[in-house]
Amino acid sequence: MDDLWPYAGQLMQGAWITVQLAVCSLALGMLLGLLLAAGSLSRQTWLRRAVMLWTAVLRGIPEFLIVLVCYFGLSNLINTHFDGAIDLSPFAAGVFALAIVFSAYAAEVFRGSFAAIPKGQIEAAHALGLRPVQTFFAVRLPQAWRIALPSLGNLWQSLLKDTSLVSVVGLEDLLKKANMAGQATHQPFVFLLAAAAVYFVFLHASQPVQHWLERRAGAGFGPRAA
Repeated sequence: MDDLWPYAGQLMQGAWITVQLAVCSLALGMLLGLLLAAGSLSRQTWLRRAVMLWTAVLRGIPEFLIVLVCYFGLSNLINTHFDGAIDLSPFAAGVFALAIVFSAYAAEVFRGSFAAIPKGQIEAAHALGLRPVQTFFAVRLPQAWRIALPSLGNLWQSLLKDTSLVSVVGLEDLLKKANMAGQATHQPFVFLLAAAAVYFVFLHASQPVQHWLERRAGAGFGPRAA
């Protein structure tokens, strides 16, 4: 334990980067997941098939491999077309890689949530004169969000743990800081155990937030007492 305290500040810096990486990946992944879900529900056959193929490919490839492809592949692509004028950071590559993986699973969650909405509600919205965009934001999205929240919470927990994969491309996140400290002190087990404890705390600290969001989203939809 004496070796741990001098590196506590560095571990906290890595933990903060981990949180930033997870939150940014979540935001981008949710947006991409909604777009993919909309494509999977499109009336255009080619678009539905393209989305199905894309999500199947992403879900069939290990996340570790996607992180490597995004970092090294996108770096080479940028350097080829922009003569190295743009430097892709490990953080940006990690956000993009984790977001597209998250979006593939979130798309299926959103697709099922939209499909679970009774068609009569959509017809009622049209009968009231609501435009398709108004119907989406006022009727479909709030109900789909309520249905999808529990599954999205599970995806968030997986995403938070998957942030550790980005350390392999040089991002000094929690796991990277723990490895560096373990090598410097020749006590890798102590620092890896400390990193595991921080991940555990993060996961359990996010559960009350998830439950609060579920209660907020479900307000007015549950059974009311007579």
